[in-house]
Amino acid sequence: MWHSFLAYSKYLVKSKSKYDIHSPFVYDFLTKAIEKPLPKEYTKKLTSYRKSLLKDERLIHVTDFGAGSRVFKSKHREISAVAKYAGISKSKAKLLQKILIYFQPKSILELGTSVGIGTACMRIALPYSNIITLEGCPDTAAVAESYFDTFQFKNIQLRIGEFSKILPGIYKNQSFDLIYFDGNHQKEPTISYFIDCLKSVHNDTILIFDDIHWSKEMEEAWNYIKKHQKVSVSIDLYHMGLIFFRKEQVKQDFILR
Repeated sequence: MWHSFLAYSKYLVKSKSKYDIHSPFVYDFLTKAIEKPLPKEYTKKLTSYRKSLLKDERLIHVTDFGAGSRVFKSKHREISAVAKYAGISKSKAKLLQKILIYFQPKSILELGTSVGIGTACMRIALPYSNIITLEGCPDTAAVAESYFDTFQFKNIQLRIGEFSKILPGIYKNQSFDLIYFDGNHQKEPTISYFIDCLKSVHNDTILIFDDIHWSKEMEEAWNYIKKHQKVSVSIDLYHMGLIFFRKEQVKQDFILR
């Protein structure tokens, strides 16, 4: 709790507005994506998906390979509680959708499906993009898959298993326009996933790391990633961090308000 408070205080001090940005690429992103209103139908569809989960009182057994939960003590959890506490927040979902609408990635990889709110968020924003989403917990994945069917979300491949075991096969001979990391809030696994994904990125690939200020470990992972030699631009939006590999860009690090 204290770490999050201090991290946000530092973010407010260091973050810049559009008037302080001198990069045309980042300025356009801020003004044409982040500041642009989201169409109401996007929010409406995702709200319907979220409300359905919040009414689901069935119990599932959650297998967690990540940093664990700050809320749950038991492995047996109501689906409604998982959706409430582990699903992507409304504000973060809007931010993610704005990013996707602006950059229009055709092929997406998501690490961390949970009950599928983040996946639904992406599918609603980009109905025709191909999404591969990974989930370590079989019971949680089954919930997501059933709701994808109910809401008739197409072109979603849900893979179940430990990321370290299934990612090599996914990265083999395949590149992605966007990779969304939201499945393990620990330093070493996050860095490992980043290094492994480099074999599947191209000049215009975007990486999104969720909760980069969630803990000291996550901040250390973020600092390592943004300094990597292959990274050209990093953007800290507090709740998530964006990584770009654009060779035409001078290496820069931005903290945007």
